Amino acid sequence: MLQGKITQYTEEIDSFTTTKADELERFRIKFLGTKGIIKDIFEDFKSVSPEEKKVLGKVLNQFKQLAEQKYQSLKDQENADDTENAVSIDLTLPGEGFEIGARHPLALVRKEIVEIFSRLGFVVEEGPEIEDDWHNFSALNFPEEHPARDMQDTFFIKKGGELGDIALRTHTSSVQVRMMESGKPPFRAIMPGRVYRNEAISARAHCFFHQVEGLYVDENVSFADLKQTLFYFVQELYGEGTKVRFRPSYFPFTEPSAEMDISCTICKGAGCQMCKYSGYVEILGCGMVDPNVLENCGIDSKKYSGFAFGMGIERIANLKFEIKDLRLFSENDTRFLKQYKSSLI
Repeated sequence: MLQGKITQYTEEIDSFTTTKADELERFRIKFLGTKGIIKDIFEDFKSVSPEEKKVLGKVLNQFKQLAEQKYQSLKDQENADDTENAVSIDLTLPGEGFEIGARHPLALVRKEIVEIFSRLGFVVEEGPEIEDDWHNFSALNFPEEHPARDMQDTFFIKKGGELGDIALRTHTSSVQVRMMESGKPPFRAIMPGRVYRNEAISARAHCFFHQVEGLYVDENVSFADLKQTLFYFVQELYGEGTKVRFRPSYFPFTEPSAEMDISCTICKGAGCQMCKYSGYVEILGCGMVDPNVLENCGIDSKKYSGFAFGMGIERIANLKFEIKDLRLFSENDTRFLKQYKSSLI
């Protein structure tokens, strides 16, 4: 019976002549693999009588050598064919070109913002995108009834539990809390990152976007320090001719609070759809850190004061590159991205 198997497979090996890589690999696995035919035949050989082993042992070794030599011979022939084909390539022909990629406009703006604030001594801090209630809301002075806690504004992952509600962060202010909890003043840092809010997607809004927030806490920090810092930032980013104005506003974590507008870079103050024909566009919110926030993070509000600010990178990019629909940032349309090849930095 064992002799019959060897004879049958010997004929199959002799008739195998292809050098195609995939078929040659199947041949190797079938005959020479760890679960191949030769392995099985050697297992069967263990059960034959001693008299048969004397006869079949030599035949079996010859069969194994035949399979190995056949595979190696065809493999060498395959390699020779590949070499011949490679030599036949005309190396004087021009090569196939490839397109150079481009930095995403949001990445360009983020990098520029970081560089501007780094010249003022601000370092970059980062934190998790999934946050608990304390770091995302409570420590920042959000009251229980604040509308930002409602389902229509926040993507909640889990309601309740030891850490309270768990949600996708709605701002990078949570990084400020973590930094103040784990360190001691002075703090001077910016926090770039992606944030999420449950909003209808349109040309002016999206369910996810990117922010850069900043925090400066030290002794004797004033609103004048805040204004001068942001004025420097705007002049560096948009040019010395850019006008700035501050309007009173309200944020739970700053008091007093303000929104900062700049003269519209698209219409140069003449009025357009981007600035709603006012000549100015709001680019960020800011204010003095509320003493309650400092105390929540274990910082003596009678000794230290500070300011904070936050801006959407998409809004900054809209004005800098005159992009009117922020949905373009996340559609991955190469025609859109190709426009920024000259902006490789």
